[in-house]
Amino acid sequence: MAERKLLKRETYCGAVREEHVGRTLTVYGWVNNMRELGGLTFIDLRDREGLLQIVVNETFARPDQLKCIGKETVLAVSGRVVARAKPNSDLPSGRVELIASDIEILAASEVPPFVPENRGNVSEELRFRHRYIDLRNLGMQKNFKLRSKVNLRARNFLDKEGFLDIETPMLTNATPEGARDYLVPSRIYKGKMFALPQSPQQFKQLLMVAGFERYYQITRCFRDEDLRADRQPEFTQIDIEMSFAEHDELFSIIERLVREIFTLRGHDVTLPFRRMPYKEAMEKYGSDKPDLRIPYQIQDFTDESGTWNSDLLNAARAKGERIKGLVIPDAAGFSRKQLDEINETGKKLGGRGVIWMKKADDGFKSSLKVAPEAIAAFFEKRRIAPDSLVLLVADAEAQALLLAGKLREFLGKKFQDKNRMEFLWVTDFPLFFFNEEEKRLDSNHHPFTAPRPEDIPLLDSRPLAVMAIAYDLVLNGVEIGGGSKRIHDITLQKKVFQMLNLADREIEEKFGFFLTALKFGAPPHLGIALGFDRLLMLLTGEDSIREIIAFPKTTSSLCLLTGSPSVVSQRQLDELGIAIK
Repeated sequence: MAERKLLKRETYCGAVREEHVGRTLTVYGWVNNMRELGGLTFIDLRDREGLLQIVVNETFARPDQLKCIGKETVLAVSGRVVARAKPNSDLPSGRVELIASDIEILAASEVPPFVPENRGNVSEELRFRHRYIDLRNLGMQKNFKLRSKVNLRARNFLDKEGFLDIETPMLTNATPEGARDYLVPSRIYKGKMFALPQSPQQFKQLLMVAGFERYYQITRCFRDEDLRADRQPEFTQIDIEMSFAEHDELFSIIERLVREIFTLRGHDVTLPFRRMPYKEAMEKYGSDKPDLRIPYQIQDFTDESGTWNSDLLNAARAKGERIKGLVIPDAAGFSRKQLDEINETGKKLGGRGVIWMKKADDGFKSSLKVAPEAIAAFFEKRRIAPDSLVLLVADAEAQALLLAGKLREFLGKKFQDKNRMEFLWVTDFPLFFFNEEEKRLDSNHHPFTAPRPEDIPLLDSRPLAVMAIAYDLVLNGVEIGGGSKRIHDITLQKKVFQMLNLADREIEEKFGFFLTALKFGAPPHLGIALGFDRLLMLLTGEDSIREIIAFPKTTSSLCLLTGSPSVVSQRQLDELGIAIK
């Protein structure tokens, strides 16, 4: 057996350029493609930086070796770099090629279930089952190089702003929303459980009590909930907390951090970001994370509907329902088929249907039995352009806004340019909402969120009117961060716990250590957590965070690569003192 050469990376395949012409190099990589033409063999060798064309000509000493090389075989190729007679403008290395003098097969490959460059035509299930092949795709490699750079850029920025990177525990106690916790049984203390953190919330607040003043961590968090395109059971967030500051200062830091990150993709982010109270966001857009690229706003047509003599709308108003709507410019030409599709979409979104009004060639028309003159008068009063389409929904105020908001997103898809970045701070959230299912108050953010000082007197008499010092950062209709000012007064914190229907014993068991800390000089503090994966998703223009997480779970929380979650042996269960029902 020939003596094996020592491995030494000289340059990447994708980094070979015209300045290397005349040099003898050794490159390493995977066979992306292989073809024969006119007595020559061409191999496209791929590494993380791109492709390089290898030419095997008649001077190659071991032509029989080529029979052992297939797609995804790992090679070391030595040879001389020459200029290509016919440059390939699609490749950064396309003006050069390497004439092979020696090829070493470092690892053979069976016929792969798919090839990386064709991943777009492969099912997600197959890609996730062989994720290591999926990740060889150069687009995916680009995503993860960017992820690494964003991580470093964020760390350098926060370090310069005086924040300290401090790790917090991965094994901790369960949260008040315990149904979403991933539990870890203790072998030593049978019957007791750790929980993986949904957030380092209490620990980062304790670091403020400890006097560190500015903390950050790019940390993993865990949440056992149904998945969507922008959710995973384990995810990464940029976690930030600071003392002796107000939200304006925090907003400025986060805006400059985001601008730094987005320069990595050439985006010129304009500061400061727009701000909008939660109430305004819901009334205008039917969402607490509105996509500002879509120009439509929700309008209230309840009063006007009283002049239309519609039994349907009169009955809705009699029940206290509101008539909300959208005016869609240049849409009067929608066909009956398109209008029927909108109506069906409204039903699928949870409404009873969508009413339309428009001007046609033969006068004003509607899906309601409304006199054309009444519609014409309505268009004139509201100064609605005659080429517009009006869409209406009727329901209780909150439900009507939500439905109109979903319709707005559905109809506004054509405006969702991935290169346009519309940032928004949504502020002034209610501190609580009423959980209809459990008939009790719940926190809108979390139970450590501070109410506005002027609203504290309302806690007993009108708790749903209490506003929080809380804020979300939204980009193009996606929440990429959320935070608040924290309660640092023990009496107020106990009061909020009690309002959330937590018994004194439960408060002591779950939060006793935290409340004790508040007795010993807790400074005013506030913070935020930015969804690192969601940021990357928007930065790369991907449609799912699964494309920027190396080993993601499926939408049903399965890891197809490793087969987890998996059945464990009875011996392990016995050792942990666990019985499965």
